This record gives sequence, structure tokens and C-alpha cells, in this order.
Amino acid sequence: MKKITKETYLNWYKDMLLWRKFEDKASALYIQQKIRGFLHLYNGQEAVLAGCLHAMEIGTDKMITAYRNHVQPIGLGEDPKRIMAEMLGKATGTSKGNGGSMHMFSKDKGFYGGHGIVGGQIPLGAGLAFADKYFDRKAVTLTFFGDGAARQGTFHETLNMAMTWKLPVVFIIENNQYAMGTSVERVSNVTAMHKMGDGYNMPNEAVDGMDPVAVAKSVSKAMEKARKGDGPTLLEIKTYRYKGHSMSDAQQYRTKDEVAEYVKLDPIYKVLEVIKTKKYATDQEIAEIDASVKEHIKEIVKFAEDSPFPEDADLYADVYAQEDYPFIKN
Repeated sequence: MKKITKETYLNWYKDMLLWRKFEDKASALYIQQKIRGFLHLYNGQEAVLAGCLHAMEIGTDKMITAYRNHVQPIGLGEDPKRIMAEMLGKATGTSKGNGGSMHMFSKDKGFYGGHGIVGGQIPLGAGLAFADKYFDRKAVTLTFFGDGAARQGTFHETLNMAMTWKLPVVFIIENNQYAMGTSVERVSNVTAMHKMGDGYNMPNEAVDGMDPVAVAKSVSKAMEKARKGDGPTLLEIKTYRYKGHSMSDAQQYRTKDEVAEYVKLDPIYKVLEVIKTKKYATDQEIAEIDASVKEHIKEIVKFAEDSPFPEDADLYADVYAQEDYPFIKN
């Protein structure tokens, strides 16, 4: 595993804070009806992404996830201005305003969505890994999905296939305790979800998803194994979302006291506590990071709001790939 240094912690704090503030601002814009449709926020789950990015070979490895997908491409290097523009349906967005909140893509950065169909990305992640194995590319695909999606048939079909073919993929259940509004305990007797890998002899383990170090260690081990050709791993990364399933979620299935208990485990505060304890930064330097992130968010929102909407004619663009269908005219 790559060494975790002072710079790692400082970058984690800056990145995780940016992701949190980005989502907070998206929430505000949604309330103002500047973002339409659905909006699923990542608040509370930042340590999962931070740890995974530390384990990845950025530029080589790939990532695919569900519709809670705004900050992942930012972590991989995509310009957050383009992500916010996409959420506002603007032409400068990563999908030219066609995808919106639930369908983020950044192929150049190795991010393959952003999928609205529950569990739909699981076989796609295996497909990406199959291509890498077929072409003998030393890349690994991280395939994320929620505890609810792990109940889909495609999950089991894909695990079987991936293990049989020893595909270079790491399956990651982001277990944030609730599948939309139903707790894990109410869905199945198997609450240790990583053990579902046992049915396919797939190595598996549970991971503390509120600690980026724990995530980095487990994901690094799984990725090294996959990169060597030893096949997939199933990780259950236990985390918690501080917001509802989506903005329309009244959250009547959990108490405020429960949320408050998990807020005490906030991964951003955990990282900040290490920075302060180990004197990696002074209070002044931390304040400067906070101010820098705040200013960056303003720039992101301004760019998105000032960007133009697509032209009406653009509705017919990108339906077909022109190089494949040269006879199709826009």
C-alpha cells in the first residue's frame, strides 16, 4: 500500500471538505429548483472515496457506481465546475446537460457512471474488468453499489462470473445501513453482507467505512490481488449517510438520535483530529484551507449558473455515434 503521510491527511481533509460543501451547495440549489429531478447526496460517506482513491492507480484503474455519484469523478480529477453544470442541466456539463445528477460520466478520468438502475452497474463493472483482462491491461475496476442493490439477481450472477473468470474487479458494498428506507436488518438474515461472497469462494471482509486509513488498507490489498491475476474481492464497507436517500426522503425510518450518534463519527472530523494531534497544520493553515474550499465552491456555482442551457437541436445529438453510423445526420 502507498504510504500514508502528512500530505495524505492534508489532501484528504481538503478533498473531503470540498466534497461535503459541494453536496451541501447542491442541496441548496435543489431547494431553489435550479437542480431538477432526483438528488442523492454523499454526506457522511467521504472516507470510502478518500481511502479508495489512495489505493488506486489514478489514470489506469476505473470506477463505476450508482446514482450517489457527484463527488467520485471530482476525486478522480474531473473539474467540479463541469459536474455542477451537469447537475444544472447546462451544456458545459460532463454529459452536456443530458445526464443530470444521477448519470455522471468522465471516461477520460476513468469514471464510468453514475447509473440510475439499481444494481445495473454491477455487471457493467465486471465487463470493464473483463476488457482489461482480455487486452492484458494491468488495470482494476472498483465497482460500487449499495446494500439494497446487493439483493438484486445481477449481483449474484456477476459474482459467479467474475470469480469463475478471475476478473480484476473489486466489488464494494457501500453499506450505509439503509436501502432507500429499509434497514439491512429488515431485508435479510444475512446482515454481514460481505459473507455473501462465501457462496462463490470469493475473498471478502468488512471494513470501517468511517476511517479512510482502514478503507485504503483493505482496498489496496484487494486491488493488488486483482492486479496479479488472482481475481475479485467483495468488500462490505460500513458507512452512513447523514442525509436522506434523496432530497424527497422524509427519513421517517430512523431517529434523529441515531443520526446524531453517527455524526460523532464524521470522517472529516476524524481526519482533522489527526491533523491537529500530529501538528500537521496550524489553526491558521486549517482556516486557510477552509476559506479556500469556500471560495472554490463559489467559483463552481458561478460557472454552472452562468453556463448556457443546451440548444433545442442538441436534443437529437449524441443519440448515435457518428463514426459508427456516418449516414446519420444531426
